[in-house]
Amino acid sequence: MREYTKLYIDGAWREPEQGTVLELTDPATGEVSGRVALGGEADVNRAVAAARRAFVSYSRTSREERIALLERIADEYERRADDMVEAVTAELGCPRALSRGMHFAAGLIQFRAAAEVLKTFEFVSQRGATQVRKEPIGVAALITPWNFPALQPAGKTASALAAGCTVVLKPAQLAPYSSIVLAEIMEAAGVPAGVFNLVNGRGSVIGNALSSHPDVDVVSFTGSADAALQVSTAAAKTSKRVATELGGKSPQVILPDADLNVAVDTALTWLMGNTGQICSAPSRTLVPRERLEEFLEVLVPRVESLKIGDPREDGTHMGPLISAEQWQTVQHYIQEGLDAGATLVTGGPGKPDGLDSGHFVKPTVFTRVTNDMTIAQEEIFGPVMSVITYDSVEEAVGIANDTRYGLAGYVTGTDLDAARDVASRIQAGYVIINDAEFDWTAPWGGYKESGNGREWGPDGMNEYLETKVVLGS
Repeated sequence: MREYTKLYIDGAWREPEQGTVLELTDPATGEVSGRVALGGEADVNRAVAAARRAFVSYSRTSREERIALLERIADEYERRADDMVEAVTAELGCPRALSRGMHFAAGLIQFRAAAEVLKTFEFVSQRGATQVRKEPIGVAALITPWNFPALQPAGKTASALAAGCTVVLKPAQLAPYSSIVLAEIMEAAGVPAGVFNLVNGRGSVIGNALSSHPDVDVVSFTGSADAALQVSTAAAKTSKRVATELGGKSPQVILPDADLNVAVDTALTWLMGNTGQICSAPSRTLVPRERLEEFLEVLVPRVESLKIGDPREDGTHMGPLISAEQWQTVQHYIQEGLDAGATLVTGGPGKPDGLDSGHFVKPTVFTRVTNDMTIAQEEIFGPVMSVITYDSVEEAVGIANDTRYGLAGYVTGTDLDAARDVASRIQAGYVIINDAEFDWTAPWGGYKESGNGREWGPDGMNEYLETKVVLGS
């Protein structure tokens, strides 16, 4: 069992000044997997003070010094691959293959990519006699979600450190193991004391204390819209910058000429993958009415062939949901779909046969869904597909945009010009055509109620920079 009873503050593992110890359970078994210290406001104050002190010198480091630091972190991150994979599997219930191939790999990419961005980033530009400078904004509070517990802390931390900011990280209460491994990586890589700090705890305590703290200059938050409102309200007292990445109800528009195997590949990767716990999941699948039966003939056998079970067992495609609460939430939405008159094609309520322990759920597909149904409008965060038929591409685009969210979109079609045209009309921050390979360094963020910031690459680094004008230079 894992025992993490200290917080990483000012370059050392320290006993919390206040708070409790939380027992965490394995999502696949329900058994206790570890004990983690939860800090309090006094611990936030210590961490922010350490970060503020460290910022004085770290913000003045050279480009070359920060590149070297990021490269050391990346090397150590890669060395700790097995530990990070095991941490993600233990806290999230993610199959080992996915923990390695997506979660760990994407986290590693962030540090490698940040070092590359830093090599050519333009911190100073000259406009005649006017000099425009980009300077580190200060202490960054990073608040991350449980569904990508390796990637999110890595991506935010890499961009902040590249910019010259110091960091206080608050990982999700349900998934702190990989962030603790990250803190160990930082220590082993020689990150100066106070530059990176880790305070585990409840969002209502640690998140609020960080967001309202007068010595925190920027908050980067990924999570729910309700929690983002609390963060933004607390941050408004000191007019600090807040960058958010929130939920989604992303459409997959399958065009009339689409290769249905590619369309199903997209759904299995981004909706059924990670047990549907993906904010950009294409949970609304828009299919030409005349191709619905053909689509289901391709989709359903592949969904029903997914191996669900022990995430530590080779060949498992889908593990459990992270918690009993999340399991109940997904069950609620499945019942909502049935009550609204949607047709259940496969899956449904309850646990898969033989999986009574753990938080396992059946991958579920509904047809005869209309876009005004609850299952088509609210984020479920589980492997539940709502199939909506359309009669024209114009209608499909309208349905795709008929949501308060705008995080991602997916388009499948053989005619690339037509697919690109539809992609250009979807109101979302990230659109994937024909299951194209994901780019973990492209700017990530959403439109509308899906957030107001961008992460990764130079755009992500800009969130941690302030603009200064110097005249007469």
